[in-house]
Amino acid sequence: MQRLSFIAGRLIKGVFVILAIGVLAFFVIRLVPGDPVAVLAGKSGSVDAEYMEELRQRLGLDQPLIVQLGHFLTGLVQGDLGQSYRQGMPVSEIIASRLPATLLLTLSAAVISIVLGVIAGSLAARRRGSWADSLISTLALIFYATPLFWMGLMAILLFSLVLGWFPAFGMVSADKSYTGLAHVLDVLHHLVMPMMILGLFYMAVYARLTRASMLEVSEMDFVRTARAKGMSEAYITRRHILRNALLPVITFAGIQAGHLIGGTVLVETVFGWPGIGRLAFDSLLQRDYPVLLGIFLTTSVMVVFFNILTDILYTFVDPRIEVGQ
Repeated sequence: MQRLSFIAGRLIKGVFVILAIGVLAFFVIRLVPGDPVAVLAGKSGSVDAEYMEELRQRLGLDQPLIVQLGHFLTGLVQGDLGQSYRQGMPVSEIIASRLPATLLLTLSAAVISIVLGVIAGSLAARRRGSWADSLISTLALIFYATPLFWMGLMAILLFSLVLGWFPAFGMVSADKSYTGLAHVLDVLHHLVMPMMILGLFYMAVYARLTRASMLEVSEMDFVRTARAKGMSEAYITRRHILRNALLPVITFAGIQAGHLIGGTVLVETVFGWPGIGRLAFDSLLQRDYPVLLGIFLTTSVMVVFFNILTDILYTFVDPRIEVGQ
């Protein structure tokens, strides 16, 4: 019961956070240089002033910003994100068609980065000062310092053009119509490179954080007591050091959820992955305000969800933390 009330309280706070982000994003997007009406008129090949004025009225852009904000919030409360200026479709349908691709990329990259990062950091901490520690620390620094788009381009050059191991672009093979298991394997084949490029950057962060946290925990009194009792080093590492060292890793994972989604913009653009990151980039170029706002709100919901999930995981990793506190 205590846990349910905690989750309900966090959800209520999350709703207000999302609404605040929606209002802020509404005004920030409109500060971006460029006129969506001019972009649409240019695409249609007509720059007639009368046509542009009619288009502005049809889209509701001739109204004051406060009135536009009121329409946006009213629709948001009703679950309506509006219609795309460019495609003329409901924004919710456009995002729903792209969201599974982003979730697949984001979640798989998150799992890979956390698992490999924790393993690498644990190995570096246990082999402190050895060649393995130096190698892991050096590779982590290289992956962290290298821009995502550059790693993506180099991966395409090496693994697609030179070696031919993985496809360079897209989510499925355009020249083949796979179904069933063959379709799943085809998607996974396309997923490998963007997942690893996105995951390597965050894996470097988790490896360095896990190493530092484990070294700090290993010097604490309860670890010395466990060693004095004659417990094996493997048991102490697993049950005492690593478990307590995971708390900052979980904290950082919850914070990085939003950054991970933001990183998909670069990765999806480089690899032509049809997710909401690529959609956000295209919508920005087209000044498609409703789609951009919908993407902001969708990612905000995901970040709030991951933060609540992080708080819940705390109570399982460290029983000393009370849910109700």
